[in-house]
Amino acid sequence: MAILNGTEIKVYSTGTSNLVAFAQNCTLNVNHSPREITNKESGGYKEILEGLRDFSIDIDGAYAWTNASGTALTDGIDDVLETNVLNARQAVTFIFGDTASTSDISYSGSGFITSVSMTGGTEDSATFSLSIEGTGVLTQTIN
Repeated sequence: MAILNGTEIKVYSTGTSNLVAFAQNCTLNVNHSPREITNKESGGYKEILEGLRDFSIDIDGAYAWTNASGTALTDGIDDVLETNVLNARQAVTFIFGDTASTSDISYSGSGFITSVSMTGGTEDSATFSLSIEGTGVLTQTIN
């Protein structure tokens, strides 16, 4: 069994070329909310069937305006915030996983940014947190 290196899991905001800049941690959350069907013939036990599924992604990273060469970022948290929350309020498409290696699994979908926070402590690295709530289908792909 191969253990996946967490660095290989990346979140892209659109397609496979727009990596969320300086992301350090990312979490994919998938939930299933079954529906209750308990009735008088259930013998006092709760009964459930399938229900709604939902997913979200949480991303934490380093907050920066420029890349290592000093060029302004076009995929930094400021750009994601401006484009997808402040101005257009449009959904982002994302890929969670490694899309380059053979036999690796990735998950893709679309969602809306529900929260963005930026933090800067004294003599500490500035960081950001971003949450995306999925809409529609979460698709699993094996490369």
